[in-house]
Amino acid sequence: MSFTIEIILSLKIHGCRENGNNSHCWQRLHRYRCFYAHQPGRHQRVHKIKRWIGSVVCASFLLPTQVYAEGSELTEPKLTLKGHTSDLWSAVYSPDGKVILTGSSDKTARIWDAASGTEIATLSGHTEGVRNAAFSLDGSRIVTVSRDGTGRIWDAATGREIAVLSGHESMVEALAFSPSGKHVTTGSIDMTARVWDIATGQQVFKLSGHEGSVTDIAYSRDGNRIVTGSQDRTAKIWDAMTGAEIATLSTHGGMVASVAFSPDDAKVVTGSSDKSARIWDASSGTLLTELKGHQRGILRVMFDAKGERIYTASSDKTARLWDIKSAATLATFSGHRRYVMRMSLSPDGSQLVTSSHDKTARIWDANSGALLYTLGGHLMEVEDAEFSPDGSHVVTASYDGHARVWDLAAVAGQASK
Repeated sequence: MSFTIEIILSLKIHGCRENGNNSHCWQRLHRYRCFYAHQPGRHQRVHKIKRWIGSVVCASFLLPTQVYAEGSELTEPKLTLKGHTSDLWSAVYSPDGKVILTGSSDKTARIWDAASGTEIATLSGHTEGVRNAAFSLDGSRIVTVSRDGTGRIWDAATGREIAVLSGHESMVEALAFSPSGKHVTTGSIDMTARVWDIATGQQVFKLSGHEGSVTDIAYSRDGNRIVTGSQDRTAKIWDAMTGAEIATLSTHGGMVASVAFSPDDAKVVTGSSDKSARIWDASSGTLLTELKGHQRGILRVMFDAKGERIYTASSDKTARLWDIKSAATLATFSGHRRYVMRMSLSPDGSQLVTSSHDKTARIWDANSGALLYTLGGHLMEVEDAEFSPDGSHVVTASYDGHARVWDLAAVAGQASK
């Protein structure tokens, strides 16, 4: 399928109207332009589509809605969280599993009771979409980051705004809490990451040196180091206490989309649009291993709990499990029909959930790659999926504006019928 047709089909799926003035349509086109900013040819084609739609009947009406024929899937969640008015970009459980936090392009984040699905609070104040949202490790604070160029700190119990993190010069896309919960680091299209004091909302220092947008951030388990990924094809390791740059990881041939520390903090893994993941010594920045096999760019990377294996999610519609020592693929998670955006391991490490732009999330045996369940029913792309802290539930977040909560015991029952 050509890139232009793929964009037009996506606009139809997302409800672009015949008059060509639908604001949701323009928001989506703007997001595509931002997403493909590092790919000049595609960025320009999206711009041309936007101009064309403005002068003729909306392109979404020129092609049929059904792109892929879906097989059987489970469509009965325990709860559907309704309240957002636009795309959901993230969904995460609180550390105690009692509430769920969602972030949306409708400029809000919302807190929900995980047991009943009742909305507890709406976090309002951002003037553009909330790109990401997270809890501190003790669950007492929430930080949201937005395309309005700010981050915000909130009281997780009440939803009260505590501080606005102002200083970035462009959209803020990434965030990570320090293990201590005293600091949060945010990453922006302005090519910087910034470390903030959670108690005061003041900037502690700025991490400068990247020559492209900061795409992802991770802390080491001991809290002493930060790793950032960037569209400039590098990752950088920083001293979290001083902001000094420790190492630049610079052999990728494309954007570094995802970064993570190993559980023992000895290694860093990076995933790139160059189709590879790479493992580095976290102290020296020396390249240790390259993981090759994906047919398209890697969007997400993570270590298993023991630090012996790595999971990757890719725009080639698959996820993979790798052995670190041999760099061999141990399992390929095949079945999705579009990009695999994000993934999460169950607390016991036995299951992997993946979210995809094919409108489903899928639960797999984390060791063999066998498909266990397909979670369907969303009307649009599923951007995020995560296990609850006790492993009994999964939450999925979709561009259809809804999050769904799945009871895995009930899912198993549905699948056995």
